[in-house]
Amino acid sequence: MKYQLDQDRELSAQIAGEIRDAIVSGKLIVNERLPSESELCERFNVSRPTVREALKRLAAQNLIRTMRGATGGAFVNRLSYPDAYGQQITTATLLLSMNEVSFETACEARFALERSCLPLAAERRQPDHLAAMRAEIHRQSQPGLSDEVFCASDVAFHRALVDAADNPVISYQLAGAVEAMQPLMNMITFNERNRARIIALHTEIADGLEAQDSARTEAAIGELATYTVELATSARNRRDSGSKT
Repeated sequence: MKYQLDQDRELSAQIAGEIRDAIVSGKLIVNERLPSESELCERFNVSRPTVREALKRLAAQNLIRTMRGATGGAFVNRLSYPDAYGQQITTATLLLSMNEVSFETACEARFALERSCLPLAAERRQPDHLAAMRAEIHRQSQPGLSDEVFCASDVAFHRALVDAADNPVISYQLAGAVEAMQPLMNMITFNERNRARIIALHTEIADGLEAQDSARTEAAIGELATYTVELATSARNRRDSGSKT
């Protein structure tokens, strides 16, 4: 079957899209070998470099893998949720940076999403999740810690909280909230926040999970959300005050 491509749009992107749709629909299954480059050239009526560019796009999305040799070629990958985290984070970061989303709106979304996993996290948390959260709390308490390292530790803490729900779909969906929204929010609030208060709230969250008390954990998350908005307001007021002088 030959495909008619739109000559006014990037050809390699269209080819990659057709193959991706075939994978998503199940027409191409995991470990199945794709048609050869020459077959794809004939099917889409394009040059070999165009086909190779399309395959590179698919490989960059971890949808296919290539192997050399007589039995080589391009094969459909089994895409895992962790493999897809990067794309989810990149998309969320682009959406936030390219659209006019207020800090309050982003904060509301970010903490609402995190709250959704708390009952499961309180029920299913494992020693490894608690240990990861405690390790980040300890790291955040170290004297002389740079803002960059503190922010990274903050993200890692919440990543462990989300993963404690032990649901890969939730972890994937919240990857953007934790690892895209959180760093952007930290960039705005880091000059204003009191680290001791952040650490105290993180400790209360971890204690609530350890006690399997989702209400306690949700209360601490709610206080953290309120404090985060207060920090953003303070930062905005300070910036506005400085611009008037």
